[in-house]
Amino acid sequence: MLAAASAAIPAFGRDLDCDIAVIGASFGGVAAALAALRNGYRVILTEETDWIGGQVTSQMVPPDEHQWVEQFGGTRAYRDYRNGVRDFYRRNFPLTEDARAKPYLNPGDGTVSRITHEPRVSLAVLESMLHPYISGGRLRVLLEHKPTAATVDKDRVQSVTVARGNVDRTITAKYFLDGTDQGELLPLTRTEFVTGFEPGELHGPSQAQPNNIQATTWCFALSHHPGEDHTIDKPASYSFWKDYQPKLNPAWPGKLLSWTYSDPITLKPKTLAFDPEKPTPRGVTNLWIYRRIASKANFRPGAYASDICLVNWPQNDYWLDKPMDAKQLSLSLLYWMQTDAGFKGLKLRGDVSGTEDGLAKYPYIRESRRIQAEFTVLEQHVGQEARKGLATAEPFADSVGIGYYRIDLHPSTGGDNYIDIASMPFQIPLGSLIPKRMENLLPACKNLGVTHITNGCYRLHPVEWNIGESAGSLAAFALNKNEPPRKIRNDKTLLKDFQTWIQTQGIEIAWPRP
Repeated sequence: MLAAASAAIPAFGRDLDCDIAVIGASFGGVAAALAALRNGYRVILTEETDWIGGQVTSQMVPPDEHQWVEQFGGTRAYRDYRNGVRDFYRRNFPLTEDARAKPYLNPGDGTVSRITHEPRVSLAVLESMLHPYISGGRLRVLLEHKPTAATVDKDRVQSVTVARGNVDRTITAKYFLDGTDQGELLPLTRTEFVTGFEPGELHGPSQAQPNNIQATTWCFALSHHPGEDHTIDKPASYSFWKDYQPKLNPAWPGKLLSWTYSDPITLKPKTLAFDPEKPTPRGVTNLWIYRRIASKANFRPGAYASDICLVNWPQNDYWLDKPMDAKQLSLSLLYWMQTDAGFKGLKLRGDVSGTEDGLAKYPYIRESRRIQAEFTVLEQHVGQEARKGLATAEPFADSVGIGYYRIDLHPSTGGDNYIDIASMPFQIPLGSLIPKRMENLLPACKNLGVTHITNGCYRLHPVEWNIGESAGSLAAFALNKNEPPRKIRNDKTLLKDFQTWIQTQGIEIAWPRP
């Protein structure tokens, strides 16, 4: 386990040096490290929690993906990760013969994804992908290390300090990649960045709203045991959340703790089903199944006492700037389900999240600080309505990846209800990975050059992985050619060489033609 590497860290000393430092082992951060490592460079990967993987592990969110992901529309390394998840279940879990034989095994049979599964499995797979480089001496992983400071000389980062408890370590590197979920290196390195909701797009505001960001969610896992009582202690803020009625524009239909919410697309009231034991009518969304991460039907009788459901729902989206936090909302939702909704058998699964309080190790972060980039992706580049009459998203000559997801914005701290609009299969332009000024700092997560709106379709799992993998590849190519990323983008020969090089490594840069 990578935790052992963390325990051995004192032997490394307090001053560490590498070719490429990836600060933040988010999903994109891990992909960035792997890309740099496979091209022969020495890497230090740091992580604030004790689990690498971000969205799929410490935040507990199973992959949200487009409908073609099994065939195309993701990198080779991303498919290796997905195949690794299925192989891990086949090797280590008591699957039924029918489940074992499925080429596209979906362990949870959740409806949100073709590969809903438990976060510890993603953790094991990602660790296994990194282990050869740890053993080979080219990768050091510093768990439970948070970035706290940086030294900068003009337009170059010289070092980053990370802290674990009272112990600081200083990392020097030729390139620094920000793989944190909130773009934490940007203010530390004085890299220009933006936050919140920008004007200038079809669905944007008339003026900048820098404090208006998407809701976060503190996820948790549940199993259900009829006839048992697993009711938790009443949360401290329960009385607030039980009566809380969102004040959003357009209006939310009632109380937040309810099975009725705003349909993300129409914004009309929509009632969801919740039943851990019985199927629901066709066309009705059963929240129990929606993000189910383990379906007991896929395992031999007796292996699982219950399905396991991951709770990342409208009811525990947190957008308030109040003393009570997102954890209190999630615990209040659970208590409401156990009491008012009558499901006393719902059991909080801290063994699945790896925590004492039963909730995820880290909140699900939908929106980050974002670099002021050489090129910023706007709604008019990827949104269907904004590109009315055009057949495809904007083609980018400097593409270094592809992705597809609806522009999906959850309710925000500025009081906006859902903004959920259609997009087109899009590309990731290299210009969105290059800060306007800084020369050796690159984004490797949701902190690239996108807006509040386009973040809504660039933030999902396969795209975040592609962003990180392309950023790690860019740092490696820049070291190999001894040329800065900015020149690689703006020199036609270097750009073509880079695009050809990443394609040989399994990064798709264009969608197949219809």
